[in-house]
Amino acid sequence: MGQQNLTVLTEFILTGVTRHPELQYPLLRVFLLIYMITVVGNLGMIILTKMDSRLHTPMYFFIRHPAVIDLGNSTVICPKMLVNFVVDKNTISYYACATQMAFFILFTISELFILSAMAYYCYVAVCNPLLYNVIMSQRLCHVLVGVPYLYSTLQSLMFTIKTLTSIFCGSNVISHFYCDDVPLLSMLCSNSQEIELMLMIFSAFNLISSLLVVLLSYLLILRAIF
Repeated sequence: MGQQNLTVLTEFILTGVTRHPELQYPLLRVFLLIYMITVVGNLGMIILTKMDSRLHTPMYFFIRHPAVIDLGNSTVICPKMLVNFVVDKNTISYYACATQMAFFILFTISELFILSAMAYYCYVAVCNPLLYNVIMSQRLCHVLVGVPYLYSTLQSLMFTIKTLTSIFCGSNVISHFYCDDVPLLSMLCSNSQEIELMLMIFSAFNLISSLLVVLLSYLLILRAIF
């Protein structure tokens, strides 16, 4: 009898931001404006720091990557959300959902560790000004952003594959406006507790480790200043 409730899903239904039809178009205009400002601002920052040779310094190198992450995260979520404001049925295909979830996790984890890398950069700039150019070499800068991207990609693939290759049962309605791992876990018939435990452990590790690097860096900066 349990086998009859198992579901092979080809698409999901997103509940969206609101279920009140009269709010759809006002919210569409608001979120479209926010998305356009986000795209123009971050894209302008990326192009400016890339094209102007005077800005080819570690400081602007690290500033560029949060802009890339912010632009990527917004583009993963907003276009589909905006489309859902003007369609009758907010559906998303299985593979589009997997892609959205994977990139959302990737950008979210990357942002934590890129901020840690920026805190370390500030520590070197303030506490070791004479050795700044030696320590913050181009190679080290690429390592400090490359490792977070690689780590977050591996973690993103792990959670996405484990979640979307598990067995779903019951409804295919996701109580959210984009594909996130937490609402998807409530729809699983198998592996949900295992994935929840992994999610809690990795989330705690990512948050605490990145926060410790930031706090330690700024404590050392304050000590050097005082």
